[in-house]
Amino acid sequence: MTGTLALQANAQTCGANAQSTIATDRPQIISSSVVVPCGSLQFETGVQETSNGGQRGYDLPETAVRFGIARKTELRFGVPNYFFNDATASGFADGFGDLSLGFKQQLGPTRGGFNVALIPSVSLPTGANLISSHGYDPTVQLSWSRSLTKNWTVAGMFSLMWPTEAARRNLAGQSSVYFDRQLKPPWDAYIEYSGAFPQRGGPQHVIDFGTAYKPTPHQQLDFHCGFGLSAATPDHSIGFGYSVRFQVIRSR
Repeated sequence: MTGTLALQANAQTCGANAQSTIATDRPQIISSSVVVPCGSLQFETGVQETSNGGQRGYDLPETAVRFGIARKTELRFGVPNYFFNDATASGFADGFGDLSLGFKQQLGPTRGGFNVALIPSVSLPTGANLISSHGYDPTVQLSWSRSLTKNWTVAGMFSLMWPTEAARRNLAGQSSVYFDRQLKPPWDAYIEYSGAFPQRGGPQHVIDFGTAYKPTPHQQLDFHCGFGLSAATPDHSIGFGYSVRFQVIRSR
């Protein structure tokens, strides 16, 4: 009887935030600092075109699957993208990239009004021969956000990445910040800067603009365009996406 009551209490807690508005990691570089509600399954998908030196490449479906397993914890699965005309060390190639697994632990909100989340993940060498890194590549992200006014939010993220390049680790640090402006309750826009600094290779500076529209509380349409500010980044990228959330465990 005690065990049954405990399970029922957990189910009530798990479905308590089912009606909250969707919060996504896309389209910006910075990941959301809040988790999906416990018992919710969220899909975030998109397509992106990248141009560099007159050469265009495409990748899709840019699908991330997020599942809330506790009030402040979610599991994350990155579905492998298919790359068309992707620039690699051996030339241009088509094929699937690597999949990734991870989780997000929400640490906020803090007394200062900050939401903070820790996001460890690892990519697995499942992709095509010319596209896969052929390594188990860890990443650790620390994202944060804070409301400035009713309509303005500032957010940022610090990341450490250990990608495998030419059979060697190339540690890179990344720092990003964005300002988001709510235009109307279902519609917002943002501007973002991100800089990555690898041990080998030049710095990668990007500025990104985007907008997101929520036709319902659990769906989102988004659009973004980004521009490289250094030689080591693509000239530009442009993409759009769709995200949706389902509540698969409901409170009783």
